[in-house]
Amino acid sequence: MPRRPASPCRVRLCRNLTRERHGYCEEHADHAKPWSHGRAGRGRGGRPWRRLRDQVMTRDRHLCMPCLRKGQATPAADVDHIVPEAEGGPTAAHNLEAICSPCHKAKTQDEARRARERAT
Repeated sequence: MPRRPASPCRVRLCRNLTRERHGYCEEHADHAKPWSHGRAGRGRGGRPWRRLRDQVMTRDRHLCMPCLRKGQATPAADVDHIVPEAEGGPTAAHNLEAICSPCHKAKTQDEARRARERAT
């Protein structure tokens, strides 16, 4: 496979050339962000996630939905998937709910247990 053509380093006024995907020469390789390649557009970060999270928290009145189903009013701290992404659930408002930290921890442990059982 042919090598990448050399391009100038992305650091301003640096005259070195590089063939790296991140665009920095060896001298400035520490400027490259490790999360900038591979998972583009995925994950829970940035403005789109914050907007969706705020929308779900407002919809659920900042109350933990699992606790509310049990008849308790508990302030929510997080937003979590109802059907986990690992089990095919989308990251959309209809599949998200506000949840308190203890419920979130218990739900995450239950999901991890189910994943381990599926793996065996």
